[in-house]
Amino acid sequence: MRSGGEPGGPPRFLADAMLGRLATWLRILGYDAEYSRAEDDALLRRARDEGRILLTRDSGLLRRRSAGVRNPADQPPPHLLVHSDHVVEQVRQVVRSLGLDPGATSARRCARCNAVLKPRAKPEVAGRVPEFVWSHHDAFWGCSTCGRIYWAGSHRRRIDETIRALMA
Repeated sequence: MRSGGEPGGPPRFLADAMLGRLATWLRILGYDAEYSRAEDDALLRRARDEGRILLTRDSGLLRRRSAGVRNPADQPPPHLLVHSDHVVEQVRQVVRSLGLDPGATSARRCARCNAVLKPRAKPEVAGRVPEFVWSHHDAFWGCSTCGRIYWAGSHRRRIDETIRALMA
C-alpha cells in the first residue's frame, strides 16, 4: 500500500461509512481524515483524486471495483482494509500498518469537521465556553468552519491515556 498525501508529508485519509469513529480519532491525532457515506465509485474516485488513503471495512469494495480493470486511472486508490469493529483496535491497526507516530504531527484538527484549528485568545472565547472553563484555562483553539472551541481539559488527559494505550 502506498501512502496518500503530499510526498514526504503526513498521510491523508478517507474513511468510509463504517469508520466514522476512526476518522474522529485520526483527527484527534492530528491527521487529515475525511469521512464519507458516498457510494463505492464516488468514494474510490474521491480517494484517488484527493490523494487520500481509503480506509474501509468492506472487503468486497476494492475486489468488486478492481476486477478486470485495465486502465491505470481506474485502479483502486491506496487503501487499508480495517479488520476490527472496535475503534481502539482500528486506530492501532492504522498506526502500525502505516508506521505513524501519533505524537509527530503538530496539527490540531476539529474532531467534528476536520478543519485545522487555530489558536484563540482568551477574550475571543468569553461567553462561548462554560464560565468554569474560561476561568480555569488560558489556551483555546477554534474551528473557523464549524465554530467549535477546544481546550485541554480533563477530557484531554483521558484522550492522552487512550493514545498511550493504543501504542502499548
